[in-house]
Amino acid sequence: MRAPLSEEVVCQGRIETSQIQADELCVKMQWGTVWIATAVCVFSRLFIWGEVDARRNTGLVQRVVEHVWMARTRSGPLLWVTDGFGAWAKAVAKVFRNPIHTGKRGRPRLQLWPKLSFVQVIKHKTGRQLLSISHRLLHGSWEAACQCLVCSQTQLGRFNTAYVERLNASLRTWLPALARRSRTPARCQERLRTALFWTGCVYNFCQIHASLQGTPAMAADITSDVWSVRELLLCFSVRSKSLHTVL
Repeated sequence: MRAPLSEEVVCQGRIETSQIQADELCVKMQWGTVWIATAVCVFSRLFIWGEVDARRNTGLVQRVVEHVWMARTRSGPLLWVTDGFGAWAKAVAKVFRNPIHTGKRGRPRLQLWPKLSFVQVIKHKTGRQLLSISHRLLHGSWEAACQCLVCSQTQLGRFNTAYVERLNASLRTWLPALARRSRTPARCQERLRTALFWTGCVYNFCQIHASLQGTPAMAADITSDVWSVRELLLCFSVRSKSLHTVL
């Protein structure tokens, strides 16, 4: 069982969103460190996808970007906001492309999705002291990016990564292996990945947000009710039995 609800329910091209935020977490395991890359829909606070890898590189974040592409509808513009890690921009530019059909034989040329705006939030520090924050536009226009910002954030402000950082803070709170000071380090990547998706499903379907007056899944129109953990477990059980029946 990897992530049945995340892939079968969330990543089905049904998510309406104007802004995506993504970030990475450094996790200390028993035999070294690994990285977790996550992406969140800003308006609904919906956890879309997460990946675990021993290295912080383009391959790690590209798998997250691919699932965001599968999860989101193709209607309307999109603002993507990350920190200064350049691999996100490379992965988004590679995945968010549409084929240009000209009627000629052969594989059609791919073009960057024209409704995409990509903004980096770069924090300038001296040690741990934050000196300033700058913003860099890599794709799209500032006008389109600002329009997406107005449509997606209930509390208007400058471009930031606050929403995905709040998600990562929730994951650190609920998963002992992600705590910065913990006596229960993760032992293997597969267990960490399973725990990540289970926590993400509880976050999406069972956790009520005061600002949303419901769960992220309700805000994203995936469900109309708050799920209990028991209902979520039964859903996992039903999908697992269906899979064994097919096999």
